[in-house]
Amino acid sequence: MITTLLNLRGNGRASVYTEPMWGLSMMLVLPYASVFMLALGVYDTQIGLLATISMLSQVVFGLLSGVITDKLGRRRTTAIFDVIAWAVPCLVWAFAQNFWWFLAASVINGAWQVTQNSWDCLLVEDVDRSEIPKVYALVKVAAEFSALFAPIAALLVSNLGLELAVRILYLNAFVIISTKIWLLYRFTTETAVGRIRMEQTRGVSIVTSLRQYRSVLPLIVRSKGTIFSLVIAALVGAVALVNATFWQVVVNHRLGVPDALLPFFPMVRSLLSVLFFFTIIPALTHARHLKAPTLIGFGVYLAGQLLLVAIPAADAATTSTYLMLAVCLLLDAFGAGILFMLSESLVALHVDRHERSRVMAIQRTVVMLVTAPFGWISGWLSGMDRSWPFLLTSALLVLGLVVAGRFWVTTHEEESAPAEV
Repeated sequence: MITTLLNLRGNGRASVYTEPMWGLSMMLVLPYASVFMLALGVYDTQIGLLATISMLSQVVFGLLSGVITDKLGRRRTTAIFDVIAWAVPCLVWAFAQNFWWFLAASVINGAWQVTQNSWDCLLVEDVDRSEIPKVYALVKVAAEFSALFAPIAALLVSNLGLELAVRILYLNAFVIISTKIWLLYRFTTETAVGRIRMEQTRGVSIVTSLRQYRSVLPLIVRSKGTIFSLVIAALVGAVALVNATFWQVVVNHRLGVPDALLPFFPMVRSLLSVLFFFTIIPALTHARHLKAPTLIGFGVYLAGQLLLVAIPAADAATTSTYLMLAVCLLLDAFGAGILFMLSESLVALHVDRHERSRVMAIQRTVVMLVTAPFGWISGWLSGMDRSWPFLLTSALLVLGLVVAGRFWVTTHEEESAPAEV
């Protein structure tokens, strides 16, 4: 992975090298997002509803993402929609007063699915296929290193209080994200496939382009590998949605962890993930046979979710609470880390390389439609008992074990010569 990092050039290098800037922007504030909403009078059920609305917004933008990416090009689409999806909502969140502000920001933020498609294409289209899993692993490592800046948020919260500190952090995110957008645009070029697709779609309306999705659907429906990777991605996405929305809520409001300590949990989890990405995960995935590490990832992640449910509730966290949370972080760091890399890699490896943007747009739309209800469901469960959303994730991870164990579809990469991930 270190060799891959040093040898990256062009778009892959610019995409990976700018990724840690999330650490000085959104990663500082995300640990407080749900708790901030609770502090402003938003209920658990409303938080879950916002997560579902955000996913539905992503469905709409996700469906349009392939068309927009082909028409505007990977590079330009990424710049424009990063501004819409991240810079603008950061300003709305910074001045939010109630549920309706968060609703507006959630709808606008759904546009990040467009940039996710274009950014993925920008990242991998000029990269050798054998390097794709390594590149996604580097992206995951870069994102995890972002959590090193978490103490900045903790310091602000402890000195300024939760509400004021979070508003400042959202304003900071607006500035840093805007800088990241400019750097990525400055140091990338349009991909070879992107230039071809721009030329092919020149003068073609968006409506006509959407109708052309019909010619792409058979590439998905007739591919067992694509269907399988979609199921895995949907399960991983649903678990990630619930954890991103309610993990901080359960440790703060059920287990009694103070506000100021909340950013340290994702920081520790991220550092552990980085450690695993440079040690255990490469050892498990080096031969390109991805079934076993996928099963291990689901199993370990499941153990972490069940342990979180088993921790006794308390008004104030005790030493035993922190010890059990430490084990949860260890299991989650490995399970979530390896599943993210493998689910993204499986989608990328099974996709038709000549229709990547449109196929991935449909794939993401399907995944989001499947995962969207889990935001509302987990909010409803949290309203009754804040540990129950994680019984739901445990059930999803069990389903993941069954699907990966019984319906695995071998990729072309698994049939080729061994290479390190």
